[in-house]
Amino acid sequence: MIQEDKELVLQDLCARLPYGVIGLYSWKKRDTRNKELTGNVFDELTSSWNSTEDSEFLPYLRPMSSMTEEERKEHNSHRLSKWSTYSEYCANVIDWLNAHHFDYRGLIEKGLAIAITEDNNPYKE
Repeated sequence: MIQEDKELVLQDLCARLPYGVIGLYSWKKRDTRNKELTGNVFDELTSSWNSTEDSEFLPYLRPMSSMTEEERKEHNSHRLSKWSTYSEYCANVIDWLNAHHFDYRGLIEKGLAIAITEDNNPYKE
């Protein structure tokens, strides 16, 4: 993974930490498993990216196209008029997308995330 991709994934993962993001975690290409991104895993991942060690965390995310009609209505209900500032509005919309595991940065298309499907959804209980 090139440095630019690592930075993009880190930006995305930092915003998703409060929402229990799960990803395919690979350590030195030997140990690969689904794992929730916790503080310890995040520290392990970022320290390895700053060294010569090879690790990877590909979050499971939903393509924007998978948004249901009900979710679309909820997403659209976040009107600017509800918030006192534009930045408050933007933060609320991004928080909502993160909480629902949507890929609004295009990580799936870049091979930096795994698309959630009916058969491949680690968030289902």
